[in-house]
Amino acid sequence: MSNVVDATDREPELDVIDSLTWMNSKEAARYLRKSKNALHIMVSRGYIRPRRFRRRLYFRRIELDRMLESSTS
Repeated sequence: MSNVVDATDREPELDVIDSLTWMNSKEAARYLRKSKNALHIMVSRGYIRPRRFRRRLYFRRIELDRMLESSTS
């Protein structure tokens, strides 16, 4: 039995995230591969601008992509 994962195998949740324009905190944290707490720290420091709707935070995927592309490391 082989434990090697084929490169074409993807997690089903990531396929759903690829089609989203807006993400809640949990989805955005998973997309960035960070914890929800790390995401909220990034918001408090002004790195990411969330939108609030009914006491929940939402993030635009395109803004998360821009942040990832502009990051240095």
